[in-house]
Amino acid sequence: MNPGRCAACRYLRRKCPPDCIFSPHFPPNVPQRFVSVHRIYGASNVAKLLQQLPSHLRAEAAESLCLEAQYRIEDPVYGCVGLVSSLQQQIQDTEKQLAKTRAEIAFLKSQARLSHAALEGNLLDNAVNINFSDHQSFHG
Repeated sequence: MNPGRCAACRYLRRKCPPDCIFSPHFPPNVPQRFVSVHRIYGASNVAKLLQQLPSHLRAEAAESLCLEAQYRIEDPVYGCVGLVSSLQQQIQDTEKQLAKTRAEIAFLKSQARLSHAALEGNLLDNAVNINFSDHQSFHG
């Protein structure tokens, strides 16, 4: 085996040409990337897709194909859509919990204000009663 072959050419048991479309995206040290993509999309479809793209977009497309293929293998029915859906549900649940926590904080703040106002009112009443008593005993 030629150690210079990319993972795709190794898997397909062919010579890796210098202009191999797979070579930049499927290095020989990570063969599972190509195996997953080949299993889901097929080597010729991936080659066609990569060849149709401008060279500056190929790396991103290859990465996307790898991730989508891996999720499709893990979850054959929903693939990466299942993960996206699960994450959206987690966001909604967290937003609900945040709204509930904010409401509790607002309630506790209002209770604290009422308690503080009541305490100030009692202190003021006591001060008035003391002043009134002192005034009566002084004039009485």
